Amino acid sequence: MLNSTDKIIKHKTGLLNLAEELGNVSKACQVMRCSRDTFYRYKSTVEDGGVEALFERTRRKPNLANRVDKATEQAVIKSATYFPAYGQARTSNELRKLGIFVSPSGRKCNLGVTSQPKLPALVADCDT
Repeated sequence: MLNSTDKIIKHKTGLLNLAEELGNVSKACQVMRCSRDTFYRYKSTVEDGGVEALFERTRRKPNLANRVDKATEQAVIKSATYFPAYGQARTSNELRKLGIFVSPSGRKCNLGVTSQPKLPALVADCDT
C-alpha cells in the first residue's frame, strides 16, 4: 500500500491503492473516473522510480538564448546595487560606456533584476 500525504500525488496513490484493495483495475478506474491507461502509466512510474516519481515534472527545456554571460550579469547587478536610482535606460547607457552592451529591457528581463536592492544589501555590499 502506497502512502503519501502530499496533495499533488494523493489522487494518484489513491487510485493505485484502491485497485490493490479491490483487486480489479477496471472497477477502481470507474470509481476514480480515470482511464485504465492512466492507471498503468501511474503503476509503471511507481515501479520505475517509486512514489516520488509521481510528482509532475516540467518537460520544457530551458531557453538559454535569453541568458547572458556571467561577467555581464555581474556588471548589471553591481550597477543596480551601487546606483539604485538609475532606471533601465540609464543603466544600459552607463554600462555601454564601459563596453558592456545590454539593452534597457535586458537589464530587467534577461537578468532578473526586477526590483532595486534593499538597503541592507546596499550597506553590506558597500562595506566590502
